[in-house]
Amino acid sequence: MKERKPLNTDELLFVGKKEDLISAQRTVVSLQGRDVLIIYHEGEFYAIDSYCYHSGSSLETGDIEELNNKLCIICPKHKYKISLCDGEGLYRARDRSQSPPPLRWFSKGVKQRVHPIIEIQGELYLRPATSGYIESDYYQDVFCFIHKCLTHKPCIFRLCSFLKLKTLIVNTRSAPLCF
Repeated sequence: MKERKPLNTDELLFVGKKEDLISAQRTVVSLQGRDVLIIYHEGEFYAIDSYCYHSGSSLETGDIEELNNKLCIICPKHKYKISLCDGEGLYRARDRSQSPPPLRWFSKGVKQRVHPIIEIQGELYLRPATSGYIESDYYQDVFCFIHKCLTHKPCIFRLCSFLKLKTLIVNTRSAPLCF
């Protein structure tokens, strides 16, 4: 199991004003090098790593459904189901212990990092979760590194030189910068 560099958990990180986040419903914020998806759904706030643990797809446009009595976000790319409360991956299969075997939901364990949200006087703060390595950490690290390099001129020039390109067109609009 990989060891993860701990984030500073002593401080709360400002996410935004409660009223703004309610009207936005979903927003991605970059906090200490992590892209975190903030979701407001049915009167509750949830904070979950923005990139799916399976293949790094953005969860921002994923549908939200209740599965196995858990509120889940569905990855729009491969339809992976992730609990918003605890980051548990869910899958549906036949329960062979019963006859006839019915379909039911099973857990893959915690796959996606979720973060606690705290409200203080109409403002929302996040306390970064740091418990061990979770599969979604991989894509946070990869995308943060790529976005950092593609927005740093010396790295772009080295990349262009390596690829023997005269220009490199980069669309960084789709993801926030991580520093």
